[in-house]
Amino acid sequence: MKRPTRQREREYDRTRWGDESEDDKTADEGELDLENLDSDEVRRTADGELIHEETGIIIEEDRIDPGPEWRAFNHSERQSKSRVGAPTTKTMHDKGLTTTIDWKDKDAYGRSLSSEKRSQMHRLRKWQERIRTKDAGERNLQFALSEIDRMASALGVPRAVREVASVIYRRALDEDLIRGRSIEGVATSTLYAACRKEGIPRSLEEIAEVSRVERKEIGRTYRYVSQELGLEMRPVNPKKYVPRFSSELDLSKEVQSKANEIIETTAEQGLLSGKSPTGFAAAAIYAASLLCNEKKTQREVADVAQVTEVTIRNRYQEQIEAMDIHA
Repeated sequence: MKRPTRQREREYDRTRWGDESEDDKTADEGELDLENLDSDEVRRTADGELIHEETGIIIEEDRIDPGPEWRAFNHSERQSKSRVGAPTTKTMHDKGLTTTIDWKDKDAYGRSLSSEKRSQMHRLRKWQERIRTKDAGERNLQFALSEIDRMASALGVPRAVREVASVIYRRALDEDLIRGRSIEGVATSTLYAACRKEGIPRSLEEIAEVSRVERKEIGRTYRYVSQELGLEMRPVNPKKYVPRFSSELDLSKEVQSKANEIIETTAEQGLLSGKSPTGFAAAAIYAASLLCNEKKTQREVADVAQVTEVTIRNRYQEQIEAMDIHA
């Protein structure tokens, strides 16, 4: 709490009685014990000043009002007067704080620009893109975040996953984990980690399809980044793949429920340990489709799950034996 301010009272006293003596100043400064003030003794005024109720001494003043400079009396007025920009985002290297010149060659009224103005706007856009990055480090970050956004769009994952992937990539950059590795490889591995962290599973095969690096490099980089950053990743539950695979195979809810039941029962018996969750889910869907008379071939299921028919056959045999089902 600040030292009591008597500036207003003293200005009033000097105007009325002339300059005050040194004894009066000493008495004024020592008459209020700030350390032992009770909260009931002070009050905050409408102007933002903190005053002592009994003596009227201003304890704190010149408070900054963080609110808007305009007033609104209903919701429609508040909406019409509100001036806010887009929220900051980690998916852009400058967090979205810089301006962007629109690509449309039209003025504020929607009218087309003249050829001279179009040439001018083209030059302005070019220089705008150049000055957004000040050095090679920012250009590399911009490229990596654009790669994450491109791959996330191709995979159809929500915006939250892109934000998490961008945060993980920035952490890896701060820890100098990019050195000696390709930008595309680290960007892809962070997107894979974000998908797992947000509970939206995408297999390494699916990630590799939209990436410019090989599956082996993605897996190796993912393990390295995850270990160095201390990302606690739990194994993917095969049940998370069932709705997506079943939808692509046009299977009913009954098949999905049966596949989930097979996964739960066989996982409790320890069959899931060391197995690929995509292959395990694919085999359960294949077994459920047979049991529910909605037969799908192993090739159809394998194509959707991006696993081999051999994997499905092996997991299928293990599951039906564990379920004590005679095929």
